Amino acid sequence: MSIQAEARRVTAPEIRARKGGEPIVSLTSYHAHTAQLLDAHVDVILVGDSLGMVMHGLDTTVPVTVEMMIVHGRAVVRGTKRALIVVDLPFGSYEASPVEAFHTAARVLKETGAGAVKLEGGVRMAETVRFLVDRGVPVMGHVGLTPQAINTLGSFKARGRDDVEAEQILEDALAVSRAGAFAIVLEAIAEPLARRITEEVAPPTIGIGGSAACDGQILVLEDMLGLAPRVPKFVKKYAELGPAIEAAVSTYAQEVRARTFPGAEHVYAPKAKKAD
Repeated sequence: MSIQAEARRVTAPEIRARKGGEPIVSLTSYHAHTAQLLDAHVDVILVGDSLGMVMHGLDTTVPVTVEMMIVHGRAVVRGTKRALIVVDLPFGSYEASPVEAFHTAARVLKETGAGAVKLEGGVRMAETVRFLVDRGVPVMGHVGLTPQAINTLGSFKARGRDDVEAEQILEDALAVSRAGAFAIVLEAIAEPLARRITEEVAPPTIGIGGSAACDGQILVLEDMLGLAPRVPKFVKKYAELGPAIEAAVSTYAQEVRARTFPGAEHVYAPKAKKAD
């Protein structure tokens, strides 16, 4: 197999074809270094607008701009060779009209090199999803808890835990499916609902606080690595890097103040003079 073939990227149609097959592995990444670490192990890397909270210290994703998404998206693409890179369209950049959404999506794909975009919303965004797909933009949908709508939702609590809301979310998922999304993120919804949606929609579902029955799973990288002080119920911490990083920094600070770092092995000696 050639090097070029080995490095070929996963595509949106390939992810769509994984419905009911091998589970799709996804994580978020916001810069080249972590993206490079993930690339060999995941199918999809999402440059999520969660970068506003994780990387920029914002309280919500609402203030995130298209420019921020492009900067981080470009870095993740540069750090990878294999995974499908999906970039979130941030709040306010696509809701007004399908035409606005197309211009934003086209700019994001052109300036980052990503292979798809993701947008939030179900029934109300189905027309936009169809408009984008018909014009060559692969779209990942996102229903259930939609963080960009936090000002109307009022909290980050789980959704679809009563029959009325569950039916609304099911309709959202079906609408996005019919509109041509290649995959749908199901965030923070009741387990039986996530299972039912997975059974009823055509594209694969990617759970984040959904169900093991989903066609794939995604987590925020910093959450699963133990870098965030507080994480949602649906997060499993696969490492505790936060305390380890703080301990390393504390040791470094102590050694600098004690002048034990840098040691002789960390500094450069002058070149030896040549003999006459």
